[in-house]
Amino acid sequence: MASTAFELKGKTVFVAGHRGMVGSALMRRLAREGAELLTVSRGEVDLRDQAAVNAWFAAKRPQAVFLAAAKVGGIVANNTLRAEFLYDNLAISSNLIQAAHANGCEKLMFFGSSCIYPRLAPQPLREDSMLTGPLEPTNEPYAIAKIAGIKMAEAYRSQYGADFISVMPTNLYGPGDNYHPEYSHVVAALIRRFHEAKVSGAGSVVVWGTGTPRREFLYVDDLADACIHLMKTYSSPELVNIGTGEDITIAEFALLVAAAVGYRGEISFDTSRPDGTPRKLLDVSHLARLGWRAQTSLEEGIKLAYRAYLGQSNKGHQSDPAHPRQVGLREGNPARRVRGDYPGRPSAQAIR
Repeated sequence: MASTAFELKGKTVFVAGHRGMVGSALMRRLAREGAELLTVSRGEVDLRDQAAVNAWFAAKRPQAVFLAAAKVGGIVANNTLRAEFLYDNLAISSNLIQAAHANGCEKLMFFGSSCIYPRLAPQPLREDSMLTGPLEPTNEPYAIAKIAGIKMAEAYRSQYGADFISVMPTNLYGPGDNYHPEYSHVVAALIRRFHEAKVSGAGSVVVWGTGTPRREFLYVDDLADACIHLMKTYSSPELVNIGTGEDITIAEFALLVAAAVGYRGEISFDTSRPDGTPRKLLDVSHLARLGWRAQTSLEEGIKLAYRAYLGQSNKGHQSDPAHPRQVGLREGNPARRVRGDYPGRPSAQAIR
């Protein structure tokens, strides 16, 4: 477990996927680091286009890269758009990792996902459980693409000595989430449903699945803080789980969201909808040894997320896209220096 100091101050830092939930949180956190932040729009660069990515990297030569760009979603999106999730994410990962290496990037962080662990892996999920069993069928294409990205980062470190590291976030929520009625992740979906039920005076809210799966949830600004900590202090081929180390059933979580929103009606469960993986809890002991722990409690985080939802709704950013958001493929403004706090707009997600 190696560590080495890497200073972000004064460096050019590219946040790929800067308008997604993760990317926008990284932008907020990096604003405190004194770095020169680079972002790019699809009009400038389609991250699936190898030639365009190579040309952009050759021109801008970022010293550090946060590879948070991805096509993301939950059960419905992953299971419906299987070819797109596999192709787009393979292309994004391979293009950016190769371009970063070829153009002298000093450090790169690749973002995996806790859904890439085997469906029935022992809990809590240790980093070394990857590839030890069958994947969850509903998100297998996305998981395979993410595993390939992790292995690519490992290979570039092994063969070329590149300082490329990988992190494995748990389920995320917070500002910049997406509230699509079918493509949203569980936190955003429940916030929207309970809010709309409260406003309309509905007597009940339906939650997908049985309510029995257990999930771990991390506030996205905590993730960003953990990533900055690791970018500055960690250098090793072993991936690092990022989470809270605590989980809760979906049924229990629904009660917390209802309380935060102020909904007092009944809650029922649509058992015809898929549950996904029975349990997903990360072992975060490695991260704790590296000196970082989550600071935002689940109760406080849900309140902050609901406040962000109301803000996005009031600003008209609560659109219902026909497909999951392609984070990093249709983002932002042309490459430029960015200062200050930039609230993210919704990044596609669905109940998982």
